[in-house]
Amino acid sequence: MAAAAPGNPMMEGVVAQPPGTDMTGICFRDQLWLNSFVLDRNLVFDYFALSPFYDWTCNNEQLRMRSVHPLDLSQLSKMTGTEYMLSEAMEPHLFVIRKQKRDSPDKVTPMLAYYVLDGSIYQAPQLCNVFAARIGRALYYIQKAFTTAASKLEKIGYAGSVDTENETALLESKTVKEAIDIKEVKRVDHILASLQRKLPPAPPPPAFPEGYVPPPTAETEKGTETQEATEAQAPTADPIIDQGPAKRMKF
Repeated sequence: MAAAAPGNPMMEGVVAQPPGTDMTGICFRDQLWLNSFVLDRNLVFDYFALSPFYDWTCNNEQLRMRSVHPLDLSQLSKMTGTEYMLSEAMEPHLFVIRKQKRDSPDKVTPMLAYYVLDGSIYQAPQLCNVFAARIGRALYYIQKAFTTAASKLEKIGYAGSVDTENETALLESKTVKEAIDIKEVKRVDHILASLQRKLPPAPPPPAFPEGYVPPPTAETEKGTETQEATEAQAPTADPIIDQGPAKRMKF
């Protein structure tokens, strides 16, 4: 750590923080100074210089030692190194001060940002830290929501199993009603259809020799009458072919 710069009696014994130090967990406020002066764009830098966020090796301090306003851009642009700039001001409540590194009159690299809110000075967190904190908080609440949902689903599943057991006991007591499992019916239809595709077609019956006429018998006459009656009626639907899984209702 760098020691306090000589020639600054107000900072004797105070150790200056190195550049890039994370000081987002602290805040500075001097109520005695605020009671004595009005906080505006002309005096906000003098107030900021009292805080531990101020780097006494900056170019602004060199201008103060030469009795030049520390925020004079015409003088700061001629220098190189670390400097502070007042980027935004909403008097008397909010002031934003940016710490940057100047390499040339037209090239500066932002380093950190500070804001003075109603007399209290804070270091603004970096954008990556803000995103990391917001994402971590969102993931925490998402995980908490999934845990709560899982616990409620377990309770619902346990209650559902108890209700199912009660309903099963009632259905068994009532022998008139029969429970039908739709999944089991579809599985049986699938098995029957696969077996039907695997079996070869039935061979046709052998033909009678030419000129052969079977003698009429009582069974033949009865069969003829039955055949005529059957032809008069509608054909019976085959439960496998005509009502297979392809022709059942879709649930």
